[in-house]
Parts: sequence; structure tokens; C-alpha cells
Amino acid sequence: MPKNINIQIFITLILLIATIVFFQWSNVDIFVQNRFYDFATQSWLIDKQEPIMRFFLYRGLKIVLVLFAVSILFSLWFFRKKSFVREYKRGLLVVLLSMMLVPATVGTLKTTTKVPCPHDIVHYGGSYPDVKVLDVYPKDSFHKSNVRCWPAGHASGGFALMSLYFLFKNPKNKKRALIVTIIIGWIMGLYKMLLGDHFLSHTIVTMLLSWLLILIVVKIVCYKDKSPEKVA
Repeated sequence: MPKNINIQIFITLILLIATIVFFQWSNVDIFVQNRFYDFATQSWLIDKQEPIMRFFLYRGLKIVLVLFAVSILFSLWFFRKKSFVREYKRGLLVVLLSMMLVPATVGTLKTTTKVPCPHDIVHYGGSYPDVKVLDVYPKDSFHKSNVRCWPAGHASGGFALMSLYFLFKNPKNKKRALIVTIIIGWIMGLYKMLLGDHFLSHTIVTMLLSWLLILIVVKIVCYKDKSPEKVA
């Protein structure tokens, strides 16, 4: 089991809570999001229907992530006796479980929190009040049950890839994997911010929540397997 896994889980949880509290009682989200919105034309920096960026940064990335998860599942099942799969079995399992758990958890939270997106709120031409995750909708406000923008769902697939850190054994490769996957997550998150689908806090919360869930997966996988070979 990775050293100090319990401490890492605790620290990540504290950071997650602190982030939620900070953005709940600050206007940083609005300050940042204003830079992505043209109040004169009432438009965002990126048009949601722009086909090229939508394909490569939304649909295309989703397809790649699904295919990657399927390939890991395929390898763990059909090539489980191969030396490579046997050597990296725990790491592959951590990645696969993380890629399923992280988006599923974020998706569930999005459904239950019912937080409006930036483009939904009155400040950016929408019809909803600026309700944050710990707020209660005003009694006189009308809100649909299908608004679900907290945390950032699209970026969760990219941040789930941070689990690749636990696949590699070489420290340099582990760090490279973590840096690259954080960048991927932020590219996905920034894309949604630039078209008015998410605030900065949504993406940061998703990143921290993803890492917390990944650490929990690592702890479970290592706890279940008492053999000498562990996730690095």
C-alpha cells in the first residue's frame, strides 16, 4: 500500500471541504467567469455548437476515455495470464475502478445538488439566481429540476485518469502521468468554463474529489490483496 495513504486521504478531504467553503462565501467564481463572457453581445468565448472544438474537446474525448476503460477491462479479463497484465494488475484495476467511480459519483452529485450553470443565472442572461452548493433556492424563485452543474461532470473523466499515477512504478513516470492527466482534466474543465457551463470552483472541486476517490480505491484494492506485489 502507498505510504501514508490515510494521511493523503485526510489532507485531500480537508482541502476539498476548505475549497467548497471558500467559494461558497466568496465571489471568485463570478470574477473569473466574467472574463469569459461578453456582456455587450451576451455571448461566451466559445460557442457551444462550434463543431470542431466540440468534437475534439467534448465528444471525441468522451469516446477516447470510454475506449480506454474498455481496453483495460478487456486486458484484465482476456489477457490476465500475460506477464505484463499480471505485473500491473493492481494498477490497472485501480485505473479501471477510478474511471467508473469518479464520473458516477460526480454525476450523482450533479443530480442531487441542482446547482445552476453560469449560463443559467441572471447575471449572464439566464433566469436562475446565483445559487451555490450550500445555498437554498429563494422561495419566490422558479427553478427546474434538471439544472445540474455542480461539480463538473465532463472534467471528471479527465481527472479520473490521475489514477494512472498508481499504475507506473518508476517515480519519474508516476509524476509525468500525474502532470499530464491533471492537464487533460483542466483542458476539459476549461473548455466547459469558456462556454459557460461551469465555474472555476466546479472544476477544482471535481479535481479534489476525483483524487480523494482514487485514493480510496487504492486503499481498497491494496487492502483486499495481501500479496507482496502492491500498487506502487
